[in-house]
Amino acid sequence: MSENQFTMFTTPWCGYCHRLKSQLDREGITFDIVDIEQQPDAAFTVEQANGGNQTVPTLLFSDGSTLTNPSVAAVKDKLAALA
Repeated sequence: MSENQFTMFTTPWCGYCHRLKSQLDREGITFDIVDIEQQPDAAFTVEQANGGNQTVPTLLFSDGSTLTNPSVAAVKDKLAALA
């Protein structure tokens, strides 16, 4: 994981992913993006977090926890808890 606060696992066609990315960008929250279609090993990480499903967006935080399709408020709460 880079200096960013979390990694967002996504796909190019995911509308929920595009919406969350836009909202986080507006809030000035930095993150890494991993396209699970381009990096199949990342799809396994998403499946582990979601009961075997490739549900995106899935966010992986520095403490190893995940959030699936969270609101911006939920992401902010998680980042505050990690700070």
